[in-house]
Amino acid sequence: MSVRWGLIGASTIAKQFMIDAIRAQADGEIAAVMSSNPERAEAYARENGIPAAVSTLDALLGADIDAVYISTTNELHLEQGLAAIKAGKHVLCEKPLALTSADAKKMVSVARKAGIVFGTNHHLRNAGAHRAMREAIAAGRIGKPVAARVFHSVFLPENLQGWRITKPEAGGGVVLDITVHDADTLRFVLGDDPVEISAFTQSGGMAGSGLEDGAMCIWRFKSGVIAQSHEGFTTKFAGTGFEVHGSEGSLIATNVMTQKPVGSVLLRSASGEEELNFDREDLYTRSLRQFHAAIRGEGQPSATGEDGIWSLASAEAALQSAKTGKTVSIDPKLGSGN
Repeated sequence: MSVRWGLIGASTIAKQFMIDAIRAQADGEIAAVMSSNPERAEAYARENGIPAAVSTLDALLGADIDAVYISTTNELHLEQGLAAIKAGKHVLCEKPLALTSADAKKMVSVARKAGIVFGTNHHLRNAGAHRAMREAIAAGRIGKPVAARVFHSVFLPENLQGWRITKPEAGGGVVLDITVHDADTLRFVLGDDPVEISAFTQSGGMAGSGLEDGAMCIWRFKSGVIAQSHEGFTTKFAGTGFEVHGSEGSLIATNVMTQKPVGSVLLRSASGEEELNFDREDLYTRSLRQFHAAIRGEGQPSATGEDGIWSLASAEAALQSAKTGKTVSIDPKLGSGN
């Protein structure tokens, strides 16, 4: 039996990654795409070989589909997600799930009660590099983890520079765009949850008034691990990386905070240096495979709705810390700052 998808949003990310990932599944097909602009919907459907183009959410949810992928601007996720759940469609939603963790919790709770599979499209935990790091840590290969560093400051391509740097009301800014990813990837690799965060944000010249285009965060995790992360839209030559340092060794990954299955992971210990092997499967293809399995009742999405709540609560706490100049607690049950 096939899984028929409807795309909510005629987005760049769907075009570059998700359409191919859905079609890479033996049981995956794309039935329709929705854009509020009818001409854009028609052009997008034509360019990507999608059978139907619609311009309203009702029309999409009334079509013969089983699941939706939501990749609209952030302020629309809540309303669209709740409508899809009410219509009985499984939901894979881009991060952040909503503008507040309270709204994200509402979506996840409603989906759970309705028996709907709900996933957050945190692609990085599907990277072979991050799974190799997680496995090495779990196997004790670096001893007791004590610290981590994430380098995830990039240059936002011109074609993506719209609402992300001009519209606070749409959930723009680097924290809701990238810090959420770093929160999720730290949680996944460390197998640990953050408990508090201190953050500075920056307007480095790209983002408009009221939005940040750079951030640096200091995190503390339940186990006592401390971490630092750098997120940005303005650094053309920085490169990305992820390091975890333990009592008996260090993991040093380069070029891994990316949408593509690239990069390297080095394990350094008293034994010397060893480059870890890992699979190079497309991140989104793996994500979709797990989502389809979850629909069949086999396991859960690679990043669940609860994972999306955690990353959004972390981003909220970062923004609150930057605003107040204080360290802020992270509690996905209560929302940040409690």
